[in-house]
Formats: sequence, C-alpha cells, structure tokens
Amino acid sequence: MLPYRRSAAFVGLAACLLISVTSCANSPTGKALEQSLAADPRLQENPATFTPPPAQSSRPDEAVSELPADFPSEIPLYPDAELQEVKPLLDAAGNPDEQGQVTRWTTSDSSTLVQNFYRKQFQENKWQLASQPTDDQKGSFETSLDNLQVKVFVEPAGQKLTAGANLVIKYRRDGGETAQPKPDKSPTAIVGGSTSSTTASPSPTPTEPAKSGSFTDLNKAPAELRQSVEDLAALGVLTPENAAVKTKESAAGDKFEPNKIITRREYARWLVAANNQIHSNQSARKIRLGLETAEPAFSDVSRKDPDFAVIQGLAEAGIIPSSLSGDGTDVSFRPDAPLTREQLLLWKVPLDTRRSLPTASTEAVQQTWGFQDAAKIDPKALRAVQADFQNGELSNIRRSFGYTTLLQPSKPVTRAEAGAALWYFGFQGEGLSAKDLLQTKRQSN
Repeated sequence: MLPYRRSAAFVGLAACLLISVTSCANSPTGKALEQSLAADPRLQENPATFTPPPAQSSRPDEAVSELPADFPSEIPLYPDAELQEVKPLLDAAGNPDEQGQVTRWTTSDSSTLVQNFYRKQFQENKWQLASQPTDDQKGSFETSLDNLQVKVFVEPAGQKLTAGANLVIKYRRDGGETAQPKPDKSPTAIVGGSTSSTTASPSPTPTEPAKSGSFTDLNKAPAELRQSVEDLAALGVLTPENAAVKTKESAAGDKFEPNKIITRREYARWLVAANNQIHSNQSARKIRLGLETAEPAFSDVSRKDPDFAVIQGLAEAGIIPSSLSGDGTDVSFRPDAPLTREQLLLWKVPLDTRRSLPTASTEAVQQTWGFQDAAKIDPKALRAVQADFQNGELSNIRRSFGYTTLLQPSKPVTRAEAGAALWYFGFQGEGLSAKDLLQTKRQSN
C-alpha cells in the first residue's frame, strides 16, 4: 500500500500547486512562476533538430582503395599512379581467389610512358615475360617471377594522348606462399587527391584488347589459312602492319592486311609471342627476351629499336643466326626486309623439334619433298626444310604453302602464311596449337 500512498500524495501536491498558480495568476508571484516554467525563447526561435547519425553501410565484397598489406613487394608500381580500387581475383568458378588480387590505378602520364616503365622494370629485374604490348599505347604484360604470376594492362584514359592512362595489375601467387608486404616507399593509395581508407566509387574498368575483333579484314585471308589467323588473333599474338611505329591510335579496328608481305622484325615479334603463349605453362620452352643492357647481336638493331628485346632474345637463344652463334657473316639483321620462305623455316623449325636438326643435302631434300628447286635453298636452311618433312601434315610448309613441288625459297612470305606457320608448335604429333590454347582458356573461364 506504500506506493499507492506516495502516488496519492504526489497528485494532491500537484493539484494544490496548480490551484495556487491559477489563483495568483495576476499577482507578481504568479507571473514570476509562470515565466520560470515557460519555454526558452531562444529555442523557439532556433529549434534544435535531432537527426539520427547516417547509417554506415559496408559490404564485404565492395572494392576498397587501400593497397593490401600483403601486396607483393616484387611487383613494380608506377611512381605517379593513384590507386582507385582493390578487388579479389576470381577463380574459374567466380569465387574469390585468396592467392590473388586485382588493383586498378590511374595516372596523368601517357600510357606510352607507363608501358616503357613496366617494360624496363620487368627486363631489369629478370621477370619471365610471356607476352608484352605490341602497340605503344595499349596492351598487356603477362609475366612471372618464381611463383608469382602478374598481368599488367595499360590503356589511354581518353581519346587524347594527354588524357593520362588507366592500368590494371592482377596478380596471383601459386603454392600458398605468403606475399611480402610492400614497403612504405611505394606509392600512396590516393582517391580523389587525398589519402583515404574508405570505400571508393569503382572507376571505369579498362577494356581488354579486342583480339579476334581487332582486325576488320581477316575475311580477306585465303580460306585455307583463315582459321589459323583468326585463332592467333584471338590470342593477341598478331599485330597490325607497322604496329611498332604507330603513335596515335590503338590496334582496335585496324586492318591486318593478310596478303601483304611480312617483314623480318614482324615475324620475329610474332614468333616469340606465339611460342611463349602456347608454352605459357612451360617456362623451360619459352624464349627469354634480351635485356636492354645486352650487347646488340646485330649492328642494325640497337637497344632503342622497339623490337630489340625479341630480336636479341632470338639471337641469344641461337634461333636466328648471328655472330653469337659463330656465324660471322650475319652481322646485320635487316629488320625491315621481307621475310623469305627459307628464313621462316630456318627460325621456326628448331622451335618445333627442340633438338639438333638432321644433316641434309640437296639430294635428300629432292628425294623427300620432291622440290624441283632444291638447289636454290640456302645450305643453312636445308636442314630445317628436311626436318620439317618429318612433321607430316603438320609441317610448316604444308600448312603455310599447301602442296607444291617448288619451294621458291627466296619468295617473300605473306602475313597470313606466317600466321599459319605459327599456329602450331610441335614435332611428330606431340605439340600444341593456338586452337588447343583457346579451348583451354575458354574452359578455365
């Protein structure tokens, strides 16, 4: 009963107070009491608004703008690049791959400067380049160092060359080894000009090279060679004519010119790219690119030549005859001269057989191939021609030139014929084609 008594007493006291205020409303005491209970006029003029703090939403699958602490220190970062976002690398099933990440960057520098930076860094630090851009503004580096697989894609940020560049760095470390943290001296993750660790709005994703859709005239290739050319184009091996000297436009939408003559430099470029792509999972079969610090193997291919790395690499591997292989007569490479049929075979067949070429003679070539002009074949190329015969229907001669009783060894090779030769690498049934690689990639995706 005690709570009830207290409530009753409180009600009674309040009633008395109300009666007192009412009764003395016009008295000085009543007015003072009324004013003391009135609302603060400052609050009436400027009422305070109480709003709940905004809800802070954060989705775990959103991209963030902070470089991961375990970002591999081996990966070079462009000095003036600003990090835009970091996303998990997805596996073939579309699930996050714990061994890799995708980072996206922007810079005010041109894509050409960015490409030159990565080309130099990868070469000087002995990365194993599987492929590199053949257009000086847009393209991908695919490379590896020990168990670290890296792909760097660079493209202009706009149509103007001064618009800057976008780049994507994808990496994956095989074998579960923990990546070493990137030192503090690496570029700061910046979004909108200020450092931040909050969620950033995703920047536009740079578009991968169109590859098979890059060329508008593949239908002009001879029907027998068209599929081979299309497969290589889909792999990004082939380049537009004179791609090395292009400065104002990317390869997208260019003409391949399948029936034009290919130069020696172009074929060297394709040869390395095709071999390294097809053997992308076999490091021992890849051709190492020449370092820019190497002594040039040819007097007419300086370190500043856009194709120095591939030409020097082929010479150092002994694929192209040079002074390095003891051939004192080959001091010049003649990069812009037409590629001949016998040169195509001399460079390509050793990458098919992966063994010493057999001895050969004019008579032996006449007996096996039936070539009426066997006597016109350069003695250095005879062994390659003879070894190619042992590859049966997959021989380079049959795939590129069809059935013929005339090799015409000094005849210039067309771009489509060169592509057909590079479509397959192997010997006597043991090999891989561009078609095989495309099927593997599609299954993994």
